[in-house]
Amino acid sequence: MKRFCLLILLVLPWSVRAAPDLPSLMAERLKCVVAVEYFTETETERRPSSAYGVVIDVRGTIILPAAAVDPRVTPSQLKEFKVYLPGDAASAAAVYLGQDALTGWHFVRVEERLRAQLVPITRFVSEGGAVEPALAEVVWGIGLRNKDEDFMPYLLQGNVALVQNLPQRTAIAQQEVAGPGLPVFNRAGGFVGLAATSFGQTFLQFSRAERGGSPTMLINVEESSAFYVASEILPYLGRVPQSVYGRPLAWLGAYGFEPMDREVAKFLKLEAQSGAVVSEVLEGSPAEKAGMLPRDIVLAIDGQALPRFKPDRVVVSFVEREVERRQPGAGLALTVLRGAERVELNVTLGDEPKLMREAARSYYDRLGFTAREFVYGDAVARRVKAADGTGVIAHFVKSNSPAFIAGLRTDDWIKEIDGVEVKTFAAATEQLAKTESDLLRAEFVLLVSRGGETAVLRVKLR
Repeated sequence: MKRFCLLILLVLPWSVRAAPDLPSLMAERLKCVVAVEYFTETETERRPSSAYGVVIDVRGTIILPAAAVDPRVTPSQLKEFKVYLPGDAASAAAVYLGQDALTGWHFVRVEERLRAQLVPITRFVSEGGAVEPALAEVVWGIGLRNKDEDFMPYLLQGNVALVQNLPQRTAIAQQEVAGPGLPVFNRAGGFVGLAATSFGQTFLQFSRAERGGSPTMLINVEESSAFYVASEILPYLGRVPQSVYGRPLAWLGAYGFEPMDREVAKFLKLEAQSGAVVSEVLEGSPAEKAGMLPRDIVLAIDGQALPRFKPDRVVVSFVEREVERRQPGAGLALTVLRGAERVELNVTLGDEPKLMREAARSYYDRLGFTAREFVYGDAVARRVKAADGTGVIAHFVKSNSPAFIAGLRTDDWIKEIDGVEVKTFAAATEQLAKTESDLLRAEFVLLVSRGGETAVLRVKLR
């Protein structure tokens, strides 16, 4: 009987004979996980938001996923960052450091008094470096409840169902394995990835009255089954922005990339690789200066052919990331197909023109809208030359305000005020400030452009 028991022990899998103590592993790894709360102050409200983050160094630096902050919000509108330990109602102050263009991460740094209780995620990297999870491997991670439950942590676990390049190396499990932005581990507790924004699941709904129906996309915003593998995370933890706007930002200036059509690729005998078709080359951009033309097909970067991706559209993200990982002033060698000819282009990347989130803004409560500086991106969106970018943009229009009732809407291009062309943001705000402060003023007139059409709006103030 003793020999029989010994034989059974020897043939059992190692995972059964010495299963890791997940509660102990989780208790230790919780030290690299935090919840972050902040307030967004808009023209009319102050609203709280919360996100989950991972500690990346001993200085208390934390990364939050890209979706943690509304892209229309400026850093100046982000207030009172607080960091919470899982399951703890107490908080510590933090400062917002900015967003990295390549990873999309938002960086936050907590005050010194909490740092001793935190452990960087790098502490849990397996010996020998990042290990990619295998198909069917069991992985687990952490989810956090809401603030009213003190961000109480809980365990999630699943089996890896697929690993592919999107273009980042991404694993998808059969079940949710972590909250978005939170770490994923293997059975031994080694860090294997960071949960992405949840992948939606499509369902087809049927009713008794109808046999068919429109597909419905359901998204679990609190948990994710997809995660970027550790090799896609660890090399970029040092990309802490130098400014809250994420600068410096490399700029190519090729706009509207599209994947090369498969039939075109077959005709050109390029089935083994991807290609990115340039829709537009922006005025004054590094791409234009290097000689790039619309309909050029980018085939290689720095002599390396673009990898084959599935789905085809992933190649667009790949090209964009290759630009974003570089600095302004860096060289970029592009091989493009122009007709039947291969052309070599040597691009010197520029510094991204002022972004919409960097643009100056001014709110006029009595008038009921926020005027925003016209920037390069506005010219691109409206297909006009940058030099013709006079006036201001209606960044926000308050509901039921005089401007709203007159017909002004968000993103309208204001070109004239009271019949006078406003060439600069300063000129526009000066005129609007006078109108705002003149309590005897009964109305004023705006000339606006929307979708290529022009309209005159008479704004009644009394």
